[in-house]
Amino acid sequence: MNFAEYFLYCAAVVVMIATPGPVMLLVASAGLQGGYKRALQTIFGTNLASLVLIILSVLILKGALNINEHWLNGIKVLGCLYIAYIGFDILREVFNTHTSDHSMTLNVANGGFKQGFLVGISNPKDIIFFASFFPQFTDITTSLNVSLMLLTISWIILDFATLSLVYLGFNRLAKSAWYPKLLAVCGLILIFVAIYGIYAALFA
Repeated sequence: MNFAEYFLYCAAVVVMIATPGPVMLLVASAGLQGGYKRALQTIFGTNLASLVLIILSVLILKGALNINEHWLNGIKVLGCLYIAYIGFDILREVFNTHTSDHSMTLNVANGGFKQGFLVGISNPKDIIFFASFFPQFTDITTSLNVSLMLLTISWIILDFATLSLVYLGFNRLAKSAWYPKLLAVCGLILIFVAIYGIYAALFA
C-alpha cells in the first residue's frame, strides 16, 4: 500500500471539507439553529450525496458510465442556482430579523437530511472532486476495488469528523452578538460560490 499517497488523499479531503463552501456552511448554520442533532442529520444527508457521487465516479472509472460534458455542466449550473437560492434566503432572513427586531430564526437554511443531500449532490466542488481528483488516488493499493473501498470508507469517516468539528467551532459563536453577521457572511459566500460555479461551468 502506498501510505504517502493515502495520507495525501486524507489531507486533501480534510482541507476540501473544511474550506468554506455550501456543505460546510449549511452544516454550520444547521448546528446554530438546532444543535448537534440537526447538524448530524444534515451531515448524514451530505454524506449520502457524497456516496452517490463516489458511485458515479467509480462507474465512470470502470467504463460503465459516460456522462456528456454538456449534461455535467448543466447539472453544475442547476446546483449553483440552488446554492445561490439558499444564500439569498439566509440574507433575507438576517435582514428581516434585523429590521423587525425579532429573534433570529432561519426557516430556509435550517439544514436537515433532505437539504443536506440536495446541497451535497449539487455542490460543484464535490462534483469536480469526485469526477477528477478522486480517481487520481486509485493506485494506493494494487487492487482497484480495494483502493476504491478504502478511499470511500476514509471519506465517510473524515467527512463526519471534519463537519462535526466545524459545527463545534460555529456553535461557540451561537450566543455571540456576531451571530447575525456570521450568518450574513455565510449567505454572501454561498452566493459567491454559486456565481463562480456558474461562470466556471459556462465560460471556463
